[in-house]
Amino acid sequence: MVKNKKTDSFDEKRVVLTGDRPTGKLHLGHYVGSLLKRVELQNIHDQYVMIADVQALTDNAENPDKVRSNVIEVALDNLAVGVDPTKTTFFIQSEVPEIAELTVFFLNLVTLARLKRNPTVKDEMKQKGYKENVPAGFLTYPVSQAADILFCKATIVPVGEDQLPVLEQANEIVHKFNSLYGEVFEKIEPLMSSTPRLVGIDGKSKMSKSLDNAIYLSDSSEVIEKKVMQMYTDPDHIHVNDPGKVKGNVVFEYLDIFDEDKDELKKLKAQYKKGGLGDVEIKRRLIAILQDHLAPIRDRREYLAKDPKKVMEILEEGTKRARVVAIETLKEVREAMRINYF
Repeated sequence: MVKNKKTDSFDEKRVVLTGDRPTGKLHLGHYVGSLLKRVELQNIHDQYVMIADVQALTDNAENPDKVRSNVIEVALDNLAVGVDPTKTTFFIQSEVPEIAELTVFFLNLVTLARLKRNPTVKDEMKQKGYKENVPAGFLTYPVSQAADILFCKATIVPVGEDQLPVLEQANEIVHKFNSLYGEVFEKIEPLMSSTPRLVGIDGKSKMSKSLDNAIYLSDSSEVIEKKVMQMYTDPDHIHVNDPGKVKGNVVFEYLDIFDEDKDELKKLKAQYKKGGLGDVEIKRRLIAILQDHLAPIRDRREYLAKDPKKVMEILEEGTKRARVVAIETLKEVREAMRINYF
């Protein structure tokens, strides 16, 4: 398969599956890492965008209201950046029960030892301190993700590097299912983003809802300014005339992504390294750029939020379309597994 280097996409029309866990509003990390790509992909491929509420419950089972309330927030963020429900099948995971049915069938194709070896699961279990008290749903979510992808026979999944082990396990399921029951599913291919991962404003890790180090698409202009002014720069750059470090400087990392005037940015970096450029000045530049970039998104989001019923109707319509596809896939799966009795 030939990749198109300009779009980080594939040349022929394929089925794409991507999605979000509704555990909070989406932030700039989601925006540069996946949302912008969705707007592009919907014009090239047959795209499904899933609000993964079932997956969100694997570590929020005791707080379902958190998941429920954020379904519409995630929908608003997607719509505000330009995900078009006439081009993209936008649906809620739990409202497509065939995905859960497919998960049950796939669970028979995976061993407990293999699930425990999955690097992504191991890292997330460690972060959450689960050890042996891990909920079974959390441990098996790579199997659920395989069902998420395969119910619509998606063969492209946009992912970050940390999710590659999950796709690897999904492809093991594809191979095992096809070897037992016949060729039903195709190999899944990752679509990697060419945009660097956006760090949090604290500079210590990726931008994250749980770490409270994110700039959200819904943040007001005042909040954006406050957060940028808090950004980690160079702790040794105390005075304006002091030489400063660009590497590891969060403000410059953001400017690398959002500042379109690369020549001017190059000059600013050189000046900062030499000395004579203060942190406040580069932060003010970033604030202005982010405000210009996010203001229309925020305005559209606020407009859409005035009619939540309409947003839910969009999700309902997309979910109906997803179910039609899911029912056909499960019919084929049941026939292949010889459990189509009636």
